[in-house]
Amino acid sequence: MGVFAASDIVEVAIRIEENGVNFYKFAEQITKQQEAKELFAHLAQEEIKHKKIFENMFAKMEKANTPESYEGEYSAYLRSYVDNNIIFAKEAMDKELTKVTDTIAAFDFAIRRELDSILYYHEIKQLVPSAQHNAIEQIIKEERKHYSILTEMKKRFTK
Repeated sequence: MGVFAASDIVEVAIRIEENGVNFYKFAEQITKQQEAKELFAHLAQEEIKHKKIFENMFAKMEKANTPESYEGEYSAYLRSYVDNNIIFAKEAMDKELTKVTDTIAAFDFAIRRELDSILYYHEIKQLVPSAQHNAIEQIIKEERKHYSILTEMKKRFTK
């Protein structure tokens, strides 16, 4: 089993945010309600910001040229976590998106995605240099906020 480096972990985070941007742009297209359209457009912008934060982290790690790496068991765990998690795999995401045909389905998908992201970012916080912890905490906080906004607005549309 190969070595899994901290920079790999951040690269996955960049992919998560890219998937998020693409999904929210898609959700904005399919929803008819103005309020939901605006929320999805806003969330796409937020994910772009997160992606930039992770890209900066990644750039710093690359320059440092000493990414922490994880041998063996833990590396295998991370790799399978990444491989099996729906939010990472483009094919899985595309398949899942074919089921998102209305606003409620878009909310459901977005809510799951935010939760998955939060879980992943909690996992990786232990794995990146401690100098990056605050940035990751900040992103977790924002993803939690997204989750709350999405669940609140979904309630309004399901009455």
